[in-house]
Amino acid sequence: MSNHEEKDISPGMVTLLASATGLIVASLYYAQTLVGPISAATGLSPEAAGLIVTLTQIGYCIGLLFIVPLGDLLENRRLIFTGLLFTSAMLVLAAVSTSAWMFLTAALGIGLGSVAAQIVVPFAAHLSKESTRGVTVGKVVSGLLLGIMLSRPAASLIADATSWHVVFAGAAVVVLMVAFVLRAKLPQRMPNHHISYPKLMASVWHLFLQTPVLRRRAAYHAGLFGSFSLFWTVTPLMLASPAFHLSQTGIAIFALVGMAGAIASPIAGKLADQGHTLMATAAALALGVIAFALPLLVPGSRNVALAILVIASIVLDMGVAANLVLGQRAIFSLGAEVRSRLNGVYFALFFAGGAVGSALGGWMYATHGWHGALLTGMAFNGAALLYWVTEYLGHTSDQRKPAVDLS
Repeated sequence: MSNHEEKDISPGMVTLLASATGLIVASLYYAQTLVGPISAATGLSPEAAGLIVTLTQIGYCIGLLFIVPLGDLLENRRLIFTGLLFTSAMLVLAAVSTSAWMFLTAALGIGLGSVAAQIVVPFAAHLSKESTRGVTVGKVVSGLLLGIMLSRPAASLIADATSWHVVFAGAAVVVLMVAFVLRAKLPQRMPNHHISYPKLMASVWHLFLQTPVLRRRAAYHAGLFGSFSLFWTVTPLMLASPAFHLSQTGIAIFALVGMAGAIASPIAGKLADQGHTLMATAAALALGVIAFALPLLVPGSRNVALAILVIASIVLDMGVAANLVLGQRAIFSLGAEVRSRLNGVYFALFFAGGAVGSALGGWMYATHGWHGALLTGMAFNGAALLYWVTEYLGHTSDQRKPAVDLS
């Protein structure tokens, strides 16, 4: 083995990539808690206010499917840098928006550009040794999840103190700084591919059809991420309701406490490196079910109910963090030459699950109340767990098959 092959990613580089992915992906979520003031300032009707979040997610899904696969074709560092310059420009457009069309254009652009984070994650896998890849990906994904979880309370607190314009202007500066730091610190990575873009995109569909591991891992995480999106869509509404009477600052603190669940990422990565992916997946999906069962089964006074809800948020975030890493570790082991395409499809599919979860959660909460929303969230995770049982049965069946006697 050559010295180059033995070399592993440095702790400093892992910290840099984890921080970068968190700061990039946070751009997707700032608007979620600011829909009210943004729609009021830009003249967007209450019926159309949901487009602020929806267009960002649509932009992200388009980017995952059509931009992230370019990580297998173009030089990665330049691709990340270009994507982040575009994201920063779109954040500036959001900050100065005075009309609905300006902000909605910016929202779509922010989603498109932020997929640079999903070129950074396979980059971390590429820089890692096989034996430590799960732990490395786990740490980088911890950063990504912290970015998701921190963005909402940070946006609420900054907007309360100043205005929503400051949130997006500040984010534009942060993303621009990340772009230049990554350009200075990342090594060049030129993929070994020389095929055309149309052929590259055709291969994405082929990979989806020919890779059962990708389809299975995406289905597991679509269930968990769907319930996660549902939870964080309806829980702030519940916390602000007469049942809890929490202020925006109180809800922000609640969201900050839930971040503790991100600690599960490196643990899951270590379990995957040790070959325990199957059972670790069951544990992650079970955590998702438990998170929704707790508030249903343990009602109590306001303070007890709030404490149970805090525990539920941490348990759910642990399940999501662990399962995301287990999935990425599994698909990244399928080959460096297809890593970006696999990652793009994986994220696009489970983000679609997230979009369904948040839309369904809002509707269930409005029509069937808090318990209806909790049961729906539990159903997302229950369906994923039932699907896992088919993998477990297949695995045990393979183990029971007698060895072929070649004598």
